[in-house]
Amino acid sequence: MLLAAGPLSAADEVHLQTDWIPSGEHAMYFGGWTKGFWKDQGIDITITRGYGSGDTVTKIAGGAADFGIADLGALITARARVGVPVKQIMQTYTHSPHSLFVLKSSGIKTFQGLEGKKIGITPGNSHRVYFPKVAERAGTDPSKIVWSNSDASAMAALLISKKIDAAPFFAMHHYYQNKAAKQAGEEIMVLPFVKAGFAIYATGLIAREDLIEENPDLVGRFLTANKNAMEWARDNREEACQLHVERVPEVAMDDCMGSLNATLTFVFNDHSAATGLGRHDPERMAFTYEVVADAQDLDAGWDYSQAVDHRYVP
Repeated sequence: MLLAAGPLSAADEVHLQTDWIPSGEHAMYFGGWTKGFWKDQGIDITITRGYGSGDTVTKIAGGAADFGIADLGALITARARVGVPVKQIMQTYTHSPHSLFVLKSSGIKTFQGLEGKKIGITPGNSHRVYFPKVAERAGTDPSKIVWSNSDASAMAALLISKKIDAAPFFAMHHYYQNKAAKQAGEEIMVLPFVKAGFAIYATGLIAREDLIEENPDLVGRFLTANKNAMEWARDNREEACQLHVERVPEVAMDDCMGSLNATLTFVFNDHSAATGLGRHDPERMAFTYEVVADAQDLDAGWDYSQAVDHRYVP
């Protein structure tokens, strides 16, 4: 009778889209996929690369993926403006790794004097959300910046070849991008947005509202697997990168380690220890919305809590 009935339960098929190309920043996901953390929760996961946070938010809203990795500012902006039915379900980075990468040979050392400079960008990229206010605080007129749309995977090459003057990257991408620059006789310098006072929440996990409401058990199991994968990657970094490179062979092992080591400082730190992994501190969340609203000309009185649902964080 048991044989006739078949399997007692089938694994839930889930598609996770990242926010960017699969560098070592994502080793906790791709490595955790192979390690079986989602399988342990009855989930058959597939992970694909993203093309910027804005694109990931759009894809989740349209049903092209079930879960996504995206910047909170990009999500808030899309929700406040057009009401995308998407919410953040877990905070990953406790503070912003947003940065501009510039070549040392360019002579650019600060956010000052960038008028007329060409900065690469991908559609919906969260760096574009914040940069105007970063520029203004530095005394640069953001309306005089030249934005150059390009594919995420081409951004570093465009910078190194001097076809653009600056490129938006998360700080943890510096190791491998700078290695490529050195091979071309250049050196990349990092201009972190946080130096302009942007201690705000950044990347997190997102999902559609209907999935959250109709299948909370799946959301809870997904987040449990994600938490386990993050903690495993923190404690087993070399193995995490080895398994990541198996999935994404174009990423070199040392590049993965450099990015993963930097990434984990944004996930596991005094702030996440105080709030609980994946959760918000009300004061920092309020400041995050203040910054996003100011940068994107949103209603300062809009209820930003409608963009967040942390009920199922383990």
